[in-house]
Amino acid sequence: MKEIDELNIPEDAKYTKDHEWAKIEGDTAVIGINDYAQDQLGEVVFVELPEIGDSFEKGDEFGTVESVKAVSEIYMPLSGEVIELNNALEDNPEFVNSDPYGDGWIIKVKPADVSEMDQLMDKTAYLAMLKG
Repeated sequence: MKEIDELNIPEDAKYTKDHEWAKIEGDTAVIGINDYAQDQLGEVVFVELPEIGDSFEKGDEFGTVESVKAVSEIYMPLSGEVIELNNALEDNPEFVNSDPYGDGWIIKVKPADVSEMDQLMDKTAYLAMLKG
């Protein structure tokens, strides 16, 4: 397990208490699980993805990540419609471990309300939450 100061927590993303991240790129939100979550889960062996066109409210479960240790639900950091899936995870679920903010992104959504991003934690607040 990584120490908190060893975690990769990018400044350009926002974070949930459930350890998802979201980043706005144009009019799209890219969503995944963060470095802390993948580190806690261990080796990821399967990612269950929603369908393109599915809509979720902030806080809804939209998929699961299965590791050698556990199965963990993934929750929506903001409301929106799924417009793209990271299908590379079907054959390479380990991308969630090796590159959670790059090749390991999970879904892209069209946000229903971009201002919901303001309710998520920035890097400083997220790290403070982890430290308790």
